[in-house]
Amino acid sequence: MLKGALLCFVGPPGVGKTSLGQSVARAMNRKFIRISLGGVHDEAEIRGHRRTYVGAMPGRMIQAMKQAGVANPVILLDEVDKLTSDQRGDPAAALLEVLDPEQNWNFVDHYLDVPYDLSGVLFILTANSLYDIPRALRDRLEVINLGGYTEDEKVQIARRYLLPRQVQGHGLQPGFVEIPEKILRQLIRTHTREAGVRDLERKLATICRKAARQLVGGRTTRVRVTAHLLDELLGPGRQVAGSGITPDQIGVALGLAWTEHGGELLPVEVAVMPGRGGLTLTGRLGDVMQESARAALSYTRSRAEDLQIDQDFQERYDIHIHLPEGAIPKDGPSAGITLASALISALVRQPVRHDTAMTGEITLSGRVLPIGGLRDKVLAAHRAGIKRIIAPAKNRDDADEIPRNVRRELTFIWVDSMDQVLEAVFESDVFAVPEVSGNGTARPDTAPTEEAPLSADAPVVLDPPTTPATQPNSSAPLV
Repeated sequence: MLKGALLCFVGPPGVGKTSLGQSVARAMNRKFIRISLGGVHDEAEIRGHRRTYVGAMPGRMIQAMKQAGVANPVILLDEVDKLTSDQRGDPAAALLEVLDPEQNWNFVDHYLDVPYDLSGVLFILTANSLYDIPRALRDRLEVINLGGYTEDEKVQIARRYLLPRQVQGHGLQPGFVEIPEKILRQLIRTHTREAGVRDLERKLATICRKAARQLVGGRTTRVRVTAHLLDELLGPGRQVAGSGITPDQIGVALGLAWTEHGGELLPVEVAVMPGRGGLTLTGRLGDVMQESARAALSYTRSRAEDLQIDQDFQERYDIHIHLPEGAIPKDGPSAGITLASALISALVRQPVRHDTAMTGEITLSGRVLPIGGLRDKVLAAHRAGIKRIIAPAKNRDDADEIPRNVRRELTFIWVDSMDQVLEAVFESDVFAVPEVSGNGTARPDTAPTEEAPLSADAPVVLDPPTTPATQPNSSAPLV
């Protein structure tokens, strides 16, 4: 019999992973059961307790089969990346027998103590981050990445689905609350900043609750939301497109970060002051990012003469590198070119373009290596009002994953070396840089040179990393 694939939906919160699992069950006309694995740390939760213990119960899989009442339900294992382990065993290891189609036809629950056939079950897993799933379990999964939504997609989701559902849920007549598309866009831009639509639905629910109160009070028979009424219902907007963008400043560059909640802007600030060559790094930087900062400093020292910087600058100045929002841990290699650009800007006293965000790993020789999470990073830059993106040339093929309407509004600069980055951020004519329009077509005679193939050791060159052993705190932005 043909064995089905083990599907794993990976994406930020609020993009519809659980809803997609329900849709799969509905399309297949099967029973749907959801099992939340967040915080599960006891192997007995999966395999069950032996009947010799007081209060023994079957494991969650057998309980789900009892609840479904059929042999072939769709079981959604939610938040599988949140599994933990302690002295009572590793539940992720117990899942191997449950999910592996070569073994689960005779799964033994400790409570039943007889083989049970799980081969007819369609298992679907969801996770925010693939890299917190143990490698042995991840090897059995067919991963489907679900990225964040663009503004146009959020508008259509809100208009067609979220708003009608909230209106019905609050006992209102269809059409009682009317929100024009222009106001929906304002709501998305000024009151939410997320990859999914969960917070957007909460804001719409707030509007419906206050509209229902006005209806009960007899003050209105229909609510049409305007810009003024939006602020009255939800308060003044705190999220403003481009709020992270400041005028051109010396020693300040904008990077792009990837988190399990989507992409984020990552400002980098560098201050140079008289001293004795000290290097200070603040902002809760992880080991990998600290190494990137030191690599950027070494590259700058090696190119001091070409960049018209005093070659003994490190002996006469102290350098302080800071990443704002210091309470949030940050790690990863792809802030390398951002750190180098901000450092060189502070030393040569030239501002970095404020409409440009960048991502890429830097080597001591100035090569720019590819990174991961480009789609989420670009969407975050687009939400913030950025107009130009500097990214490694090796990531050019990843641009196909970016929605076409977003690509049309951005200018991509694909780079192979730090020289090309400096030409783009300082608008200098010293270096030649290929600038690419939103349609992905390079200017004539400016195509970037090809590098030698990079090592397949993903944690070294990719961001986010692919080896759980090198993964920092899961809450940390990976830049």
